[in-house]
Amino acid sequence: MLIGYARTSTTEQEAGLDAQLRDLTAAGCERVFSERVSSVAPRAELEAALAFVRDGDTLVVTKLDRLARTVTKAWEVVERLEAKGVGLRILSLGGDTVDTRSATGKLILTIFAGFAQFEREMMLERQREGITKAKAEGRYKGRKPTARAKAEEARRLHAEGKTITEVAKALGIGRASVYRAIA
Repeated sequence: MLIGYARTSTTEQEAGLDAQLRDLTAAGCERVFSERVSSVAPRAELEAALAFVRDGDTLVVTKLDRLARTVTKAWEVVERLEAKGVGLRILSLGGDTVDTRSATGKLILTIFAGFAQFEREMMLERQREGITKAKAEGRYKGRKPTARAKAEEARRLHAEGKTITEVAKALGIGRASVYRAIA
């Protein structure tokens, strides 16, 4: 059975997720797990896919970086798949199954995982450089302190007898922010 896994980092990447789902369905995946989460955050749908696959199945991803962004993470997933007798297919590699039981398959996966890790590190480096430049030019403001702006209202609602949770929900801020506001 072919099992698909699709991932984007943010909800703004809806078209990317749609494209992955389309490609996985076209590849013949009978079941597809998808999520919108950073590659470094806990990924519930990936865990569900890994729990779902059985001996003889193949996990299919459109690109390796959808599965893992570092060589270490890629190998953690592969080892879990191998322990269950499950193959891995990466569509961007021509749709071929990467047989990690062979030396060639291990080499190919390691090289592509290395490229994915390199690409991510270069992107983060460019992002840091851009932020540093914007700060130096006085154009970088950072995230607006929304909770601080609502501190007075949080104190008022709490004084009216609302619980911390009720205040947080009413203002759309975290409970910790409410505690800081009323302290």
